[in-house]
This record gives sequence, structure tokens and C-alpha cells, in this order.
Amino acid sequence: MASGKQADYYEVLGVAREATPEQIKSAYRKAALQWHPDRNPENKSQAEEKFRQASEAYSVLSDPQKRLVYDRYGHAGLEGKGFQAGGINFEDFHDIFEDLFGFNQAFGGGGRRGRTARGQRGADLRYDMSLSFEDAAAGVTTKICISRRENCEACQGTGAKPGSGMAQCRTCGGRGQMSYQQGFFAITRTCPACEGAGKVIREACATCRGQGRIERERSLEVGIPAGVDSGTRLRMAGQGEPGVNGGPSGDLYIFLEVKEHPFFERRGADLYCTIPVTFSQAALGTRLQVPTLHGEYDLQIPEGTQSGQLFRVKAKGLPNPHGGRGDLYVSIRVEVPAKLTREQRRLLEQLGQSMKLENKPVERASSFFDKVKDIFG
Repeated sequence: MASGKQADYYEVLGVAREATPEQIKSAYRKAALQWHPDRNPENKSQAEEKFRQASEAYSVLSDPQKRLVYDRYGHAGLEGKGFQAGGINFEDFHDIFEDLFGFNQAFGGGGRRGRTARGQRGADLRYDMSLSFEDAAAGVTTKICISRRENCEACQGTGAKPGSGMAQCRTCGGRGQMSYQQGFFAITRTCPACEGAGKVIREACATCRGQGRIERERSLEVGIPAGVDSGTRLRMAGQGEPGVNGGPSGDLYIFLEVKEHPFFERRGADLYCTIPVTFSQAALGTRLQVPTLHGEYDLQIPEGTQSGQLFRVKAKGLPNPHGGRGDLYVSIRVEVPAKLTREQRRLLEQLGQSMKLENKPVERASSFFDKVKDIFG
């Protein structure tokens, strides 16, 4: 930093004190591009100082621990905690520029060398599976066939013809990186010829044509837990594509779609169904054989049951993958016959004579309207 009073880091980057990490990163990127010394040849010394200030501010504000200390105690707090408040940790500065711009830079040249190719995690794969309602309810173990790129067995994933071996990359001299001097900065980039490996194949493998990987079909056994629903995602760790340069394999994600049931309606782990009854069954009461996922259930319908009345049967719903089991709810629907025989009509007319009911609108003071009033104020 320049001598005298140290500038406020937030003012240096032009952000508010409550700025998010993304806003701080964006502000630093703009400042770094604006004050890059190679872009300001007419006033290089001032550009270097501005660039250093912006970089120092970013090195503090992008670190949650340093930022917390700075917000409470300022520059003195950083020095008291052992942080470099008056300078930049250039080892970290490499990573900052690599994150922002995709390459490494350092003041005055001399970037890090000899970095070997990093292991890369393999790609994740997706498989869409359709299940019947019954299989989803009970759980099932099944087999699926997936296609994925795997290391070539002939060349062990190197891409080189067996026995030909690997040769040192001539472009980078086996370092895996290329260094360029651009005025004030030394820029280090991954070698395009060997992609950072430092080695190239002498002769391509005939099986994989130098790619190191081939497409294979694999059969996997999948266990579907009971009670899954559409949208459920199952993860099979390590069953994606193999990693590169010793990196870990990706994962396989199985997305489930459960078909609808012709009779039951699903609401979470609970099941709902509708059972039709005659007027006499609803009026006198009856016993119904209600189907469930595991046979029939004997349900007692009391006399005077109304159409739409709901009966709960505990633990006859779907298993919950997280534990427990849902319930079965049976809705009663009183069916009115569309046609009557002469005898049925005579009997109903007699019943109607004995059951007088004034067909008037229900008063608002009834219990039903009282409940609605309570709910909606």
C-alpha cells in the first residue's frame, strides 16, 4: 500500500459494506481489468499502485475470516491477528486470478511451474425410470442398463497403443504448462498439446483411437425403497463415468416417475378412494369390503351416513420412505338411481309421504355457515 493513511477496502473496490461475495468478486474483476499496468502504459506506476490496492482489498474481503476481523477492527485488527494487511499473499494471488480469468498471473513473472495435471471427477449420469403404482408402494429390486464411457482396457485409459508408451510433450517440455511474459505479468496456462499431462502418446490405441475411453453398456441392480413418488431422485455413488487422471468417478442419478392408480388417489403417504352406496345403505348403515393395497378391509358404515362423508382407516395407506405409514380415507357417495321399476317407485313414494322436508335454503345460522364465518371472519 502507499504510505500514509490506508484506504478503506470497500471504497477501493467501490462496494457497500454489506456487499455479497459475488458483488465483491465482480467489483475486483472490473478494477483488475481497469488498472492492469499493461493497459495503462502512459501512467504505469499509478496503475501498479491501484492494481495492488484492489488486489489487497480483494484478498481480505473475499476471505470470510479476514473480512470479519476487518469489519470489526479495521487494518489494525488484521495486523493484530497475524494477517498481511499491508501486502498481498502472492501464492493466494495465483488462485485469485485463476478463478477470475482462467489463468495464473504473478507480479514480475516467475509463476508456479511444474504443476501436474489435476485429477478430474467423472461426469454424472441420469436415468429416467417409470414404475407401476404397486411397485412404488411395495418397493422393488430391478436391473437397469446404462451406457457410459469407460477407460479402454486395451490401453488402460492412456490412449496409447499397447507397448508404444508415452513421450514427453515437446511443446511444454513435460511441465504441463506454458509460461508467457506480458509486460508486468508472467502468465501460466495449461499446455494445449498435452492438456496439462506433460506427456503425449507416440501411437494411438487402435481400440479407442487414442481417446482412452470407449462406450460400454452396463447392467446395474437398483433397489427402489417402498413408498417412493414421482420426482424422487435416487443416487448411486460412483456409478457415473470414471474420473480423469485418477479423479473420482461421477454418480448415477435415477429419476422416478410413478404411474397413477385407477382407483386410489395419492396425497403424500395417504390414499383416498370413493365408494358408492345406495340410499338405503346410507340411511340404514352397512358393512363394506373396501380394497386396500394388501387385500380387503371390512368397513362399518353407520346409519345416517351422508354423501361425501369421509372415513379414516389407519395405517392402510402407503409406507413413508422416512418411516411410518400413511392412512386410507374412504369417501362415501350416495348414488341416486337414474331409472326405477314400478315397485321401486311405489315404495319410494310411500317413503316420501312419511318423510316430509321443506325444500328451503339452509339458514346462515346453521352450524355449517357458522364454521365458514369463523374461518373467514
